[in-house]
Amino acid sequence: MYIATSRSSDVAAGTERKTGLRRVSANVVALGAVSLVTDISSEMVTAVLPLYLVLGLGLNPLQFGLLDGLYAGATAVVRVLGGHLADRWRRLKAVAGFGYGLSAVCKLGLVAAGSSVAAIGVVLAADRTGKGLRTAPRDALISLSSEPDTLGRSFGVHRAMDTVGAFLGPLVAMAVLALSLGSYTSVFFTSFCIAAIAVMLLVLFVHDHKQEIADRATVSVRAAFGLLRDRGFRRVAVWAALLGFVTLGDSFVYLVLQRRWDVAATFFPLLPLGTAGIYLVLAVPLGKLADRIGRWPVFLGGHVALVAALIALCGPVSGFWLAALALGLHGVFYAATDGVLMAAAGPLVPADLRATGLAVVQTGQAAARMLSSVLFGLAWTLWDLQPAVLAAAGALAVVALGAAFARPVRK
Repeated sequence: MYIATSRSSDVAAGTERKTGLRRVSANVVALGAVSLVTDISSEMVTAVLPLYLVLGLGLNPLQFGLLDGLYAGATAVVRVLGGHLADRWRRLKAVAGFGYGLSAVCKLGLVAAGSSVAAIGVVLAADRTGKGLRTAPRDALISLSSEPDTLGRSFGVHRAMDTVGAFLGPLVAMAVLALSLGSYTSVFFTSFCIAAIAVMLLVLFVHDHKQEIADRATVSVRAAFGLLRDRGFRRVAVWAALLGFVTLGDSFVYLVLQRRWDVAATFFPLLPLGTAGIYLVLAVPLGKLADRIGRWPVFLGGHVALVAALIALCGPVSGFWLAALALGLHGVFYAATDGVLMAAAGPLVPADLRATGLAVVQTGQAAARMLSSVLFGLAWTLWDLQPAVLAAAGALAVVALGAAFARPVRK
């Protein structure tokens, strides 16, 4: 098993800020600021896109599932490539910056696509390609800029800042829709302007992690996938993919809520705020808890919360309390899983393959979630809403139970 124990040059330089009793490096805070602004931009689009596609363009659940699967799965194709290039060139910041820039330009692509579903699909795939390129280098920078025993806290701080953007994005989208009299084009253009600001923040305030490699041949895609020969890393990657395969996508959760609660189109962009609010409050505490009691139990606890949310969506309660319970549990799911998985996988990967190794885990998870969206869309179309949601909850519960017995990560 590979254990990374070295601190990054950013931490060694002493540019750190205190959070609680320990420290989170300024580089992590800067990356959090970039993600905050980026998420305002991306969540503006995410908040209105399901409504735009289903109600505006008339897509049925299966068609939306295919498009949502493309949106989630396009990242899987390029995550390993982005991580590999960042490790091999030793340019984590540059590769991440290219990904952020590509996603920003794609917001203008949505303006140009108009009502063409095919064009929207291409633009969304390109946007997710940008996300796929940037995610592993960014998470590698967070990991390499942190002490090994505070990785959960560092990822928690980053994800909390990221979630502030996720919280603000739908509010900005709703404000733009109100001021523009329902113009989706105005939302997309405003999203581009905000994304451009995030790219500037990355260029100005994020520092790269420099590390000399004696033999660059050791940084290869073959070496990255060779990490799967390590039992601990392989088990984490496989179980993360299996759990991703039975995880219901965000857009479907909000569409199910809209159907059960009969949410007006004007207020639909507000639904993600419930998830984001809980995520924001719990990201750092659950990250600290993962450092203390173990990252895998916290990760699995998040999936249990998602099972409970799906069951609540099919329960007898409706209206405001249904939304509050389901969105609250959805927020717990993200707070307990998003950064915690990267904190669990990071120490299993050597420093010179950190971005590529994390990308391998992320790729399996993204590909699995792509298939999940397509299958759930098909189930909704064939079985109707409630049976499809209950089937998803049951499958997730079974896999989570198996992952609990497997315990691929020990404290």
